[in-house]
Amino acid sequence: MAVADRRVVLDAEAMRRSLWRLAHEVLERTDDVHPLVLVGIERRGSQLANRLAALIGQVGDAQPEVAALDTTPFRDDERRQGTETPPSVQTAGCQVVIVDDVLFTGRTARAAIAAVLAAGRPQVIRLLVLVDRGHRELPIRPDFVGKNIPTAREDEVAVHLEEVDGVDEVLVVGHSVGSAATNL
Repeated sequence: MAVADRRVVLDAEAMRRSLWRLAHEVLERTDDVHPLVLVGIERRGSQLANRLAALIGQVGDAQPEVAALDTTPFRDDERRQGTETPPSVQTAGCQVVIVDDVLFTGRTARAAIAAVLAAGRPQVIRLLVLVDRGHRELPIRPDFVGKNIPTAREDEVAVHLEEVDGVDEVLVVGHSVGSAATNL
């Protein structure tokens, strides 16, 4: 029987501070000429994008537009189901920040980039992640990172958000030899 080691790497307060810092970093790298659009990858990335938009609205002159994105039809490592539907907002000529909870292999980020490009040609696409856990399979690097967390490939990283899970926290669940693990 496998034994799991669970550790909290971000609690609610640390997550709040990370999101506040990320909102400031996004504003610092945003020009005033092109509109800013946050595209959150379903499910938790879209929740994080909504939070970041509210924080950016508090700090900056305006709150950016937010869109939720299901990347499943754009993925290259899963069976495609349904039609490729780009984000529901205008991205052509905009500064787009793709928001996700965890960056692992880079395949979800690649799919999100493909989806954004299907909606039109943005002025720039940037990637923001709450957690970068390493183990990339593609040459993808985030522009904004809440926290870098070194993990073993078989570890799980679980992001829990108040809106979805009733609590704000990031956990790393390490598994001993012989257990089957998947990334959440």
